Amino acid sequence: MTSDSPRDVLFRFAPMIYGPTLLFALGEGAVIPLIPVIANRLGADVALAALIASALVVGTLCGNIPAGWAVARFGERLTMGVAGIVILGGLAGVVFANSLAVFAAAVFLIGFCAASFALARHSFMTTRVPLHFRARALSLLGGTFRLGMFVGPFISAALLGIFGDESASIAFFAVCQVATILLVFLGPDPERLVPATATSSAVAPAAAPSLDEEDTGEPVTGAIPIAERAGVFRTMWRYRGVLSRLGLAAASLSAVRSARQVVLPLWGVSLGLDASTIAVVVGVSGAIDFALFYASGQVMDRFGRLWAALPAMVLMGAGFFALSVTHESGSAALWYGMFAAVLGVGNGLSSGILLTLGADLAPAEEPAAFLGSWRTLTDGGGAIAPVLVSALTAAISLPVAVAAMGVVAVAGAVGFVRWVPRYVPRTR
Repeated sequence: MTSDSPRDVLFRFAPMIYGPTLLFALGEGAVIPLIPVIANRLGADVALAALIASALVVGTLCGNIPAGWAVARFGERLTMGVAGIVILGGLAGVVFANSLAVFAAAVFLIGFCAASFALARHSFMTTRVPLHFRARALSLLGGTFRLGMFVGPFISAALLGIFGDESASIAFFAVCQVATILLVFLGPDPERLVPATATSSAVAPAAAPSLDEEDTGEPVTGAIPIAERAGVFRTMWRYRGVLSRLGLAAASLSAVRSARQVVLPLWGVSLGLDASTIAVVVGVSGAIDFALFYASGQVMDRFGRLWAALPAMVLMGAGFFALSVTHESGSAALWYGMFAAVLGVGNGLSSGILLTLGADLAPAEEPAAFLGSWRTLTDGGGAIAPVLVSALTAAISLPVAVAAMGVVAVAGAVGFVRWVPRYVPRTR
């Protein structure tokens, strides 16, 4: 692929990457809001329903490293197809579960296989998209997923209104999965249509020591040797330097993003606002976020990764700090809407940055194994944030919890400033 036209990328990757991503996100987005509802119907109280809903995230966390092994061993296409088939089994478990244990296991299985699906797409784009267009292509991938997750709940609401049964939304997810599997197996083979090229390998030789050297954290120059596969855990150990530095900064960004989704509804409830007002505020924030996804990729490709990561973290950190001191203000509702928009802008500017940095840092000889570790870190940050917000709110107060997320954002910004220039130098 030589053109940096968005249309060119869309048409080349739509049947193999963007199409399956949209279908999967539509189905998942339709079912996620129903998980606590079904758990409650099976006898779970509110706390247990929330725990079962978290099984989806836990499954994704547990699936990242095995997914890295599967993609490295069997390739992106086969991994995506098999993961899609197993997800169908998980959906059958959701429909026919007669106990909370079976239901939780089915939800966990869906999350576990979703990790394989996501990592296969990430690995494919890492090895096949030219460097000069990488951020825009990956931002488009992230935007496609966000579109599906945004529209999915509305489709679910419509199906519930028509059929009055959660099974209709689960069937919709199953139909999306069948279409995805057919697209993956019967569509053009992405691994042959767009072969991996050297120009699509990692941008940062500083992040990729040779297979016979450990990662000391010092910059390394020269070509990246191609040798035997190192395996998932050996790759993780070899790149422990970049994972423990830039990887933790990336995890903090994921944590701040995840906290935003929890904080905004909670803040509205704490102010005594009605559900429709909260929905409007959260919806506007999400719309701003979605509108900026491609702009983020343009900024990263033209000016560098730091020019997207740093403004995003500063904006979200400032938004959390400012929001935390407005709770007792006479115009608290107005400030709530304003800073929700600020958080939406910050989150939108960070669209695709975690995918892009992972692709930049991934070694050319073992990208999938590295990406499994990278995604485990970033997904872990996103999973921990809601727990941290909940714990601080229970122990102290919601404003303190919100301010704490501002601290996480500032720490992450410092990490990006320190480590992005070192591991992802500008080479163009």
